[in-house]
Amino acid sequence: MKKILIVGATSAIASACARLWAAERSEFFLVARDGQKLQQTCTDLQARGASSVTPYVMDISDAAEHAVMLESCMAALQTVDICLIAYGSLPNQCECEQSVEVAVREFANNGSSVIALLTLLANRMAVQRHGTLAVISSVAGDRGRPSNYVYGAAKAAVSTFCEGLRARLYKSGVHVITIKPGFVDTPMTRGLALPALLVAQPDSVARQIVSGIERKVAVLYVPGFWAWIMWLIRAIPQPIFKRLNL
Repeated sequence: MKKILIVGATSAIASACARLWAAERSEFFLVARDGQKLQQTCTDLQARGASSVTPYVMDISDAAEHAVMLESCMAALQTVDICLIAYGSLPNQCECEQSVEVAVREFANNGSSVIALLTLLANRMAVQRHGTLAVISSVAGDRGRPSNYVYGAAKAAVSTFCEGLRARLYKSGVHVITIKPGFVDTPMTRGLALPALLVAQPDSVARQIVSGIERKVAVLYVPGFWAWIMWLIRAIPQPIFKRLNL
């Protein structure tokens, strides 16, 4: 039986992962902004076999509330075997270019608030000397592209932070896995003109994430072919890359 904290628990990928863990009689502490959707998720997980499910409603982008949330989590679970951080937003790049306020807000939502939460979680888990921090970043962080460089910059910051955190916490028996999804069929991506062959389903992505956590993978591209796609994109010389509409 695992004790699992999920932040951004109502997202499509997080919910799909939780359903897999519920079948193992896991205990959950679920954090999300939308209280109604969160309660629906809790009811679903209980029906699927979860041992216990504790909901916690908050705006996770408010870093000032992180410590209070973690206190509630530890009171409910006592210890955390897996923490999945799965929240974020997909900003409109044009709006970010025109508004400093929007750009900074979106960077905070996807980058600095995640780093703030990870800092507190890392210290907690270093004391307990076990567990896994699973952080959903993105392939967008592998290279800055004109179509989404504010989002990509935030995810790049998260990925780099996780790399350093992984090395730090290894000595404490805590594993950090950076998860880099490509295109996934979720409410966040619906309406975008995406190549259908490259769009994965949340249930498939969730199975790969759960497996990657069990195998203690360091960096997980999902689906796996994105590792090759991003290798090619990173290999494009800058004089050529800056002329591409990516």
